[in-house]
Amino acid sequence: MGHPHKALRTSTTGAVSAALLAGAAFGLAPAAPAAATEASSAPGIRFVDIRGDGGTVLKANVVTPAGADGSSRYPVVVLPTSWATPQVEYLAQAAKLAGSGYVVVTYNVRGFWQSGGNIEVAGPPDIADARKVVDWALANTPADPSRVGMAGMSYAAGISLLAAAHDDRIKAVAALSGWADLTDSIYSGRTQHLQAAGLLVGVGHLTGRPGPELRQFTKDFLGSNLDKEDEMIAWGDKRSPAAHVDRINRNGTAVMLGNAWGDTIFPPNQYAEFYERLTVPKRLEFRPGDHATAEATGLLGLPNDTWTSTRRWLDHHLKGTDNGVDREPPVRITSRSGGPYESYPDWKSVGADARKVALGGTRTIRANIDSGANGGIVMLSNVLDQFVKLPPVASIPLLPRRYAAVWQSERHGAPQRIRGTAKLHTTVTSTKESGTLVAYLYDVGPLGLGKLVSNAPYTFHGRTPGKPFPVDLELFSTAYDVPAGHRLALVVDTVDPLYIEHNPSGAQLTFSSPATDPSYVSVPLREQ
Repeated sequence: MGHPHKALRTSTTGAVSAALLAGAAFGLAPAAPAAATEASSAPGIRFVDIRGDGGTVLKANVVTPAGADGSSRYPVVVLPTSWATPQVEYLAQAAKLAGSGYVVVTYNVRGFWQSGGNIEVAGPPDIADARKVVDWALANTPADPSRVGMAGMSYAAGISLLAAAHDDRIKAVAALSGWADLTDSIYSGRTQHLQAAGLLVGVGHLTGRPGPELRQFTKDFLGSNLDKEDEMIAWGDKRSPAAHVDRINRNGTAVMLGNAWGDTIFPPNQYAEFYERLTVPKRLEFRPGDHATAEATGLLGLPNDTWTSTRRWLDHHLKGTDNGVDREPPVRITSRSGGPYESYPDWKSVGADARKVALGGTRTIRANIDSGANGGIVMLSNVLDQFVKLPPVASIPLLPRRYAAVWQSERHGAPQRIRGTAKLHTTVTSTKESGTLVAYLYDVGPLGLGKLVSNAPYTFHGRTPGKPFPVDLELFSTAYDVPAGHRLALVVDTVDPLYIEHNPSGAQLTFSSPATDPSYVSVPLREQ
């Protein structure tokens, strides 16, 4: 159940986060004209109304190739808008696509801005809307029904993948900074991602109309109503492309997935796991940054690697262009530390040389106090890492051992190129039946300053106080180069502003390493 002090923190975080993201959204895209129905604003561009599921009006833009007169058919790309953004979000990319021979229809998803309906969070009405938009495009533009694609960022990525599972007309998808598993994205380790959820809910209220189902979910989720946990998980699973991967595979849709290592809304692990389950033509790209920051400059029409990859993917699978994308290694990543792109034949090859760092001895820490180790601030810390190589930092020698368990490796004589998903295995004994721990992996320099490599939360309920139990936790996937002469440090504490914690007052956690089941962190390294 929720704690009273958490409700206040949730509302405060949500309001502040909402203001931040709303400002960013306005900066990236101007508001759509108030009188938009069928008004021509530029050659080849129309603002139209499209009737979605149940007759809900969806505000949309249609961009057609110059000179299109109905005598020829063109591949069509449907672009739903991202969460809380107006219908002009993709106009720069739509113009580029139309300039190379695509019909493009971009529409404001229901519940936001001038579109009708309520926010359904990629629920059945959103999937039905996407199908209605495809119907409209085929009936009202020179679109080729055999060459239909969908693409977009964030919310649009999730809707595009779900639509592809329910509509076999969709031949290709480029899902950027999206989710495959909504539950695992905002509730990984059975822990609510406070800042991420607060951010989404806050801007949803500012720019749209949350429906009753979303309002109830928000109340139960942020209020830590464990009596509704099964219902909340089912709500998320229904909106998760991972639950429909068999249908996508059966439809044969070509799927490109792109995300950032530091995405604090939709962490990369769930995309990588989804990618591995796909049997269709597929591609996976990870870059430095936070949520949607790898694609952001493309919305302004500036050169952008992610949108270039998207164009190549659509060109090959919708236009039949022989651009080599089908012959390239399908997994492409860039280290947060810089350097050229690295290519791999599959995800498991990314960090094939896993090495264990032993976590010996016993550590006991008190809960409810932030030790100073934390994962940063949503939509800020990982942007700093992306552009100025400044991730969240902590002085490892100064972390209070009363509130933080700390283990360090020996200094490494050669660079350690971390690639993929680090995994923690340990034994925990709690003085209470519930609790939360957060694990952090740091790159520690000669002066003891630790730069955050990765982190992840873990929450437990219903444990017998005083009885040890094993914990296996995957940290968020990343690519990071640890310089020669540095150490790796594994730090565990109980409080992080990114997450809702479930530590009763006075709780203590003990971490041990039994001889029969030693504790360790497994670090995935690039093969030399």
